[in-house]
Amino acid sequence: MTRVRVAGFTISLDGYGAGPDQDIQNPLGIGGTDLHQWLIPTRTFQRSLFGKEGGTTGVDDDFAARSFANVGAWILGRNMFSPLRGPWPDMNWKGWWGDNPPYHVPVYIMTHHARPSIEMDGGTTFHFVTGGIRDALEKAREAAGGMDVRIGGGANTIQQFLREGLIDELHIAISPVLLGGGERLFEGVDMRALGYECVESVASEKATHVVLRRKGRAAA
Repeated sequence: MTRVRVAGFTISLDGYGAGPDQDIQNPLGIGGTDLHQWLIPTRTFQRSLFGKEGGTTGVDDDFAARSFANVGAWILGRNMFSPLRGPWPDMNWKGWWGDNPPYHVPVYIMTHHARPSIEMDGGTTFHFVTGGIRDALEKAREAAGGMDVRIGGGANTIQQFLREGLIDELHIAISPVLLGGGERLFEGVDMRALGYECVESVASEKATHVVLRRKGRAAA
């Protein structure tokens, strides 16, 4: 059964999923890279993004591996693909990650501006969806073929899916850093009222991993 989940989304101690002043030099905002000290060294991340062997194991790698397991399609907000806003000024821009992005499955980018799909190396194809969250989810579910749909972010995109009750499970990594500004993941979202409860909490040196699940939704 297809589940819709957020996995490996990292927030700061003050609740921000990215730092302020995001641009092409700072895709995660000022200080945002510090959020991911738990993830970048892991064996899973090194293999997925760089194609390298080695990397750290343990709690952080376990959660990183879980975040990629059984994912058949992704949904991303436009900011997760590009620093550009408005009509696409440069069709040569193909995302932050180079020719071989770490997704390796269909990825649906939510945008107000249509654009042809882009086939990348490694099995990733970026599709651009202008019909909103339910349209993106319908397309992603079909592409996933019974596997999970992963909502990658950013914070505003996750909030939209949460408010509509469309997310079954969230794995949030809370990083021991302060950003002081940016986008708060749970800004204006009452998770308790939406029916979510914490079902798992595990700490490592670089993050506290929390799994939230909507009541009545089964685990994998």
